[in-house]
Amino acid sequence: MSLKGDWNESKGKLKQQYAQLTDEDLEYTEGKGDELVGRLQAKLGKGKREITKLLNDL
Repeated sequence: MSLKGDWNESKGKLKQQYAQLTDEDLEYTEGKGDELVGRLQAKLGKGKREITKLLNDL
């Protein structure tokens, strides 16, 4: 998974959509996309495919 564009802008959109997400939940480091997906799966109760699609659609 590669996150394109401005991640800070994308984080803002996610936080608007999912108020329960924190900055720690949305911490992204290049090459650590799986960790981000795992945190979002746990927090949002969605499957990996759904989270990946959500991030790719940002």
